[in-house]
Amino acid sequence: MRLAFMGTPEFAVPSLAEIIASGHEVVGVWSQPPRPRGRGQKLTPSPVQAFAEVMGLPVFTPESMKSPEAIAEFQALDLDAACVVAYGQILKPAVLAAPRLGCFNLHGSLLPRWRGAAPIQRAIMAGDVETGVQIMRMSEGLDEGDVLLSETLAIQPDDTAATLSERMATVGAGLWPRALGAIERGGVTTPQVGEPTYAKKITPAEARIDWSRPAAAVDAHIRGLSPFPGAWFLAPGPDGPVRVKVLMSAPSAGTGEPGTVLDDGLSVACADGAVRLLRVQREGRAAQAPDEFLRGFALPAGSVLSPSDSEPQRGER
Repeated sequence: MRLAFMGTPEFAVPSLAEIIASGHEVVGVWSQPPRPRGRGQKLTPSPVQAFAEVMGLPVFTPESMKSPEAIAEFQALDLDAACVVAYGQILKPAVLAAPRLGCFNLHGSLLPRWRGAAPIQRAIMAGDVETGVQIMRMSEGLDEGDVLLSETLAIQPDDTAATLSERMATVGAGLWPRALGAIERGGVTTPQVGEPTYAKKITPAEARIDWSRPAAAVDAHIRGLSPFPGAWFLAPGPDGPVRVKVLMSAPSAGTGEPGTVLDDGLSVACADGAVRLLRVQREGRAAQAPDEFLRGFALPAGSVLSPSDSEPQRGER
């Protein structure tokens, strides 16, 4: 089949590699335009664009797939199907209708649970014990299309958004050869069943840790936001409050007023129980294991980790 691939982040690269290996003809790859990255803010292509160029595939990076020029360019390729994985742009009906057999999306949840932008993060943050990857026929509604193939994955107690995403990317990529065979044969899709939930985009404000929640919920919140954007708290420092990200945690024993640092200097009391900090990152520093962190920055037992009312917070102005 003549295929287009549409994707942007590292999550989508295994899918593109698997589709190329399946023997179908990828006649074009669409990705978000290069963005400024790093300290020098140098324009950098997306992981999908970089991989596609190494493989010698033509790459298209329109600022918007809604423009008449971008739509016409897509329609002109006489596609059999389009494979979409975390592309990052809404596709208009004219784009969805262009391929002869339709557009198909790999989504990181068991639909209709967690439709939307951040299904992996939201599943962990909600304390879900399982999730999955599904390939669905795209429709105009947000992740409302009928499902072609599905694979369920367990969410481990120590999963972060990064570790779960990596597993899901691999499993999802492995679905594409079967999916493409089914699409070619006119395979049957199944309507979604159940009440939908929505995985809205993560905002900077909600990344702040609320120690007044139960320990299990705080731990899930931390792991679901790791490594990006990173759940954070304000710790007392010699020159004022210091922002600290927590990149890994685990529920632990201990009680106290929520937000209170316990005797080991690494556990923080929550509404019930406590959370132990396993990997942290002070603003402007590299991530550290707890013992490294404490050598350079103490969290005195009995101190309270609460935001300073006098410090305006990013995303909360």
